[in-house]
Amino acid sequence: MNLNTPVEKTPRVGPQYQKKLNRLGIKTVSDLLFHFPHRYEDFSNLTPIAEVKPDEKVCIQGKILEIQNIITRKRRFVLTKAEVEDESGAIKIIWFNRPYLVDSLKPGVSVCLAGKAALNKKYFPGVYLSSPAYEKISESEKKALIHTGGLIPVYPETEGLSSRWLRYILRPLLAKFKKTIKDPLPEAIKNENNLLPLNKALWQIHFPDSNDLANQARKRFSFQEIFFIQLNVLMEKLRLKQKQAIQIPLNLEITKDFVQSLPFKLTDAQRKSSWQILKDLEKPRPMNRLLEGDVGSGKTVIAVMAALNTAKAGFQTAFMAPTEILAEQHFKSISSALKGFGFKIGLLTRTNYKTANRKTTKEKLVEQIKNGKVDILIGTHALIQQDVKFKNLALVILDEQHRFGIEQRAKLCQQKNIVPHLLSMTATPIPRTLTLTIYGDLDLSILDELPKGRKKIITKLVRPKGRDKTYEFIRSEVKKGKQVFVICPRIEPRQTSNDWSEVAAVKEEYEKLSKKVFPKLKVRMLHGKLKSKEKQQVMKGFKSGKTNVLVSTSVVEVGIDIKNATIMIIEGAERFGLAQLHQFRGRIGRGKDQSYCFLFTSTAEIRTTRRLQALLKSNDGFELAEKDLAIRGPGDMFGVRQWGIPDLIMASLKDVELIERTRLHAKQVLQQDPNLKKHPLLADRIKQFGKTIHLE
Repeated sequence: MNLNTPVEKTPRVGPQYQKKLNRLGIKTVSDLLFHFPHRYEDFSNLTPIAEVKPDEKVCIQGKILEIQNIITRKRRFVLTKAEVEDESGAIKIIWFNRPYLVDSLKPGVSVCLAGKAALNKKYFPGVYLSSPAYEKISESEKKALIHTGGLIPVYPETEGLSSRWLRYILRPLLAKFKKTIKDPLPEAIKNENNLLPLNKALWQIHFPDSNDLANQARKRFSFQEIFFIQLNVLMEKLRLKQKQAIQIPLNLEITKDFVQSLPFKLTDAQRKSSWQILKDLEKPRPMNRLLEGDVGSGKTVIAVMAALNTAKAGFQTAFMAPTEILAEQHFKSISSALKGFGFKIGLLTRTNYKTANRKTTKEKLVEQIKNGKVDILIGTHALIQQDVKFKNLALVILDEQHRFGIEQRAKLCQQKNIVPHLLSMTATPIPRTLTLTIYGDLDLSILDELPKGRKKIITKLVRPKGRDKTYEFIRSEVKKGKQVFVICPRIEPRQTSNDWSEVAAVKEEYEKLSKKVFPKLKVRMLHGKLKSKEKQQVMKGFKSGKTNVLVSTSVVEVGIDIKNATIMIIEGAERFGLAQLHQFRGRIGRGKDQSYCFLFTSTAEIRTTRRLQALLKSNDGFELAEKDLAIRGPGDMFGVRQWGIPDLIMASLKDVELIERTRLHAKQVLQQDPNLKKHPLLADRIKQFGKTIHLE
């Protein structure tokens, strides 16, 4: 058995637990060993039984005096009642639905128990322990305690897979591998940063001897994983510099003609970013640039400029959007913007095939792409299907999927030695720490200005009592010809008892608004489960003004541009992060009229209210992104969870000092050893790391 052994082949696991472990992303022994606790229960100090008080978490040791199962009369479930004694006194214990305990915890057995003390006269007259963790103490075996009596690891769990079971499985595995596991971190780096060796760090993060050693282990793995990210990203950057790209000369004449044809003036930020991109296209090495700008800052215009220069040079551009709705919108706006320039623009999605607003068949469109007769192809992931081949692809533009560039660019490019330039665009401003790690292989262009003439969106927090007043205001605005977005966190309400069931769902909200709140208005519904044709019909009705109110999921988060929509309601606003709320808000305020965003919430929680207040005070996406990072962490914000990084390390992606230090070490290693030939263990680890991060 080695670290790459499938987890189902390890002792005590088998196929029954394999599926449950797979749900946690655990497929190999290595995955299991690196499945870290997210917290610890501190049961390191023993409490004499006589000193146990209600509502305290305690750890006690003693002998079982008596134990028995009792079946309750009403609900017919099993109560296991016991009594445990130490030198100071005795205490009652109760477990629910664990009848098997009477077979192992017999009278006379020494035990260690850890849990919360309770006081409920329904079961016992005095203080007792309710469902504590339990462990036998055997003097002869001198077996170390793993569930009680110390710092007890608590792991991310899934149904049917408890922390107790994980501790039971992990301890013998750690004992087996702790002497043979090889440490990929160079000794000099470990010494300089005072990091624990790998074998010791692994043991101490799972079964720490003290809080200090647990923290040292966490420090080691935080450093290690971020260092691996830095190496992986910087090596990708070096690999790309060794590739060739088609040089696209800057055509000043056609660029000036295009800019003069626009119905607005470019901002200084747009001019600067477009210059950076157009100069990158002239180079013989592939551009790898991220254009980030606040919602409505005019990123698409810059992308069109790059595509226009590429087409003028005789080469093709692939423009990929995340949804069919957005691809359709880009096709219409780009076709309009380039009307009269004489270039052929195509649309390719799963269900829609067009050129110059004329429907065609997929076969004809694919043939035209192959023959180079389509200059700019706009579409969804349909662009990377096997049968779609370009004659001379020179530029790839990705909208709101910047982290997927490597894999998709490789699929789009059929020429082995020539790599197309890549321009990614995002309306989610990325905090500095992430630009130094996850996005470190991308050059940045930033749009930090909005077009002139736009009014600041008025944002208000609305409690349940204020809803009727808000609805009345909306009716008056609709009479003036304005339109409304209503955003909900879920499509359907969950039939569960948790608080998600209270969150407004699209279907539920649609029924309420169309029949009770706005019975005289035209209300439609949009969500991801609708068929493509239905989505297009709904959006067409909204764009034309026939629909007054559109109830939707986060499908409108990116790209939807309807100037007449000046009002947005966000139901369950506390369920979204600041960056996402800001992107929703960016769907309105596209015209010159005053726009309003209403954050509907039913929570009075101070932390949540304070977070939403930040949205009321600021319209700056960059400022809100930093606050969102501090509050929620990077995993929820930017899809960083796809990188397979443990939650423990996720928090460290906010640590600027640690990130800069690991980046410096990564640069130093690569300067001396670009291909890691002198560091074979590190090279192998980075290779494995590259496979585990999901870029497709």
